[in-house]
Amino acid sequence: MLNYILRRVLLMIPTLAVISVLVFTIIQLPPGDIITSRLLLLQQQGVDVSQEAIEAMRARYNLDDPLYLQYLRWIGGFLQGDLGYSVQFGQSVNHLIWERLGYTLLLTTTATLFAWLVAFPVGVFSALRQYSLLDYVATVLAFLGLATPSFLLALVLMYLGYAWFGIPIGGLFSPEFAAAPWNGSKLIDLLKHLWIPAVVLGTAGMAGLMRVMRANLLDELGKPYVQTALAKGLHPTRLVIKYPMRIAINPFISTVGWLLPHLISGAAITSIVLSLPTTGPLLLESLRNQDMYLAGSFLLMLSTLTVVGTLLSDILLAVVDPRIRYE
Repeated sequence: MLNYILRRVLLMIPTLAVISVLVFTIIQLPPGDIITSRLLLLQQQGVDVSQEAIEAMRARYNLDDPLYLQYLRWIGGFLQGDLGYSVQFGQSVNHLIWERLGYTLLLTTTATLFAWLVAFPVGVFSALRQYSLLDYVATVLAFLGLATPSFLLALVLMYLGYAWFGIPIGGLFSPEFAAAPWNGSKLIDLLKHLWIPAVVLGTAGMAGLMRVMRANLLDELGKPYVQTALAKGLHPTRLVIKYPMRIAINPFISTVGWLLPHLISGAAITSIVLSLPTTGPLLLESLRNQDMYLAGSFLLMLSTLTVVGTLLSDILLAVVDPRIRYE
């Protein structure tokens, strides 16, 4: 087991090196750069910028250097914990990311817990009571959850909340608490607003996990060892918990690999619709404006967290499932 983990960790190094080159290359593919985007915006506003000022800005951010030097400067700073400077926002990338990461972590964790707590029991019951009324209801709801985009569900909830209850749904705080210092009242207000984005963000994952749990458990229940154990008098509930459910739970463990990158991406479109202060809208804005350091750092962090999350998922699966551990 230790050798397996060590091999995987060593394999991560060249993997992330290749990913960093690909991220930098992809960011540089569109024509122009952040200075070009800002100049275009200024021209649309009727502001003239001299050629000397343009050259000074490009020199300040080293945009005229060869691409390999720009890459080495960027990746060197990333390895030292310096994610660079955002030209668009006029702030360090570290400050921009960490400012929103806490809310993104809270939302992602809450949405994941909601998906797990609903999908696990419903998926198990649907498999144990196949073709029952609840199984049909759960199937219809699961397909609706998979087919409905999260941002559309957010729009529907916003309309219903305002039309039926007169409550404006959006953001994580009421206007009077948005800029207030942290205290008990602000925490309670946050919890009042948190459940809506958690339900919206967790619905699609919940629907998918529900179907996977049902399918996996049904597959295990149809295997010969289950029939043999029942024939020998093992209690059905104990049998299901001890064997088939332990195997069918693997998809839940594998979602740990999704959780870490979601901390950064934060469901950008849904966050924009619900006015959530997460990292997703910031990533989208940096890509639109070709803010190289901000977008590149975001994408490389996403890639790093995906690789690390996959490693954690594999380790947990090996701990839970002896078949994987023996292989």
